[in-house]
Amino acid sequence: MTTTSGHLRVPAAAFITELADERSFPPHTRGYLEISAQARAAGLLKRTPWFYIGVGAALAAAFGGSVAGFVLLGSSWFQLLIAVGLGLIFTQVAFLAHEAAHRQILSSGPRNDRLARVLASVVGLSYSWWDSKHSRHHGNPNKVGKDPDISPDTISFRAEDAASSRGLVRFIVARQGWLFFPLLTLEGLNLHWQSYKHLVGRGTVKGRWSELGMITARILVVFVPVFLVLPLGMASAFAGVQLAVFGVYMGASFAPNHKGMPLIAPGAKLDFFSKQVRTSRNIRGGWWATVLMGGLNYQIEHHLFPSMPRPHLAAARRMVRTYCATHAVPYTETSLLRSYGIVIRYLNRVGLAARDPFDCPVASRFGRG
Repeated sequence: MTTTSGHLRVPAAAFITELADERSFPPHTRGYLEISAQARAAGLLKRTPWFYIGVGAALAAAFGGSVAGFVLLGSSWFQLLIAVGLGLIFTQVAFLAHEAAHRQILSSGPRNDRLARVLASVVGLSYSWWDSKHSRHHGNPNKVGKDPDISPDTISFRAEDAASSRGLVRFIVARQGWLFFPLLTLEGLNLHWQSYKHLVGRGTVKGRWSELGMITARILVVFVPVFLVLPLGMASAFAGVQLAVFGVYMGASFAPNHKGMPLIAPGAKLDFFSKQVRTSRNIRGGWWATVLMGGLNYQIEHHLFPSMPRPHLAAARRMVRTYCATHAVPYTETSLLRSYGIVIRYLNRVGLAARDPFDCPVASRFGRG
């Protein structure tokens, strides 16, 4: 994969092993002001209510079809197809919650917040937990010590974190590239757990009781009928498939955005345009990629204009690409499948730090000393 800006092509992997700072990225403060003025003049920041009404109606119809299918199928293993469908639908609702949280759907901030809280609860997530985490990510994408999305967990994104892992986590990190997608089958369950842990934890939580009430009601509405209608084994499989599909779809949509892109040094002070463009990756594909990924395929433009509605991101892309080509700024865009290959290779390179040095094929060839 290469990073493309006009006719400029730079190996993307060049930035992976070293932390970038001010010297790595020349400032482009005026560039952001210039592109922002163009986007505003073109009306790209205006709300698109009919688009979101259409998306909402389509999802409501899909939910209705899933319920009807569940009732008609009865006690049948074909119910797992309904579980797959619900996993896909819930992820699409999560995309809408993400857009409402960024003020893309309605005209006022408070109304968007209320909508985002309801939509997140429909998915089974705590909006207050997710919003705090996601806001920190947008403010400092891929910045060490600031972006929670690259903090060490089951997966490590820096060799230093991989090397310090222990026990089962170290075993996983050493093979994390190959295990990444299998682990995503558990991500849906993890997101639900993190949401509940946040809501029942200590400290101030905005909307704690309303979110707890809505999420609990959602669990009862979704899973109680499943376990009442289906045999225990089939119902358990239904719940597992739905959570697995949701986790994989969510992870597969968000993973290509920043993984394997430059990491920013903790003390670096970069202008907004540079840190957003240089750390983000777009996915080619046009309308089908936009539908599949809920607009996350235009990650660069989304990070530059978080409140820009989904239908306007393609036009903003043309403006940003033109600026980047003119000023020799790398603009990273690739296919969806290639992006997954980049993520897997990157995670495997990082995971090398967690491996036993004697597992190295070269060491094995020449003996262990």
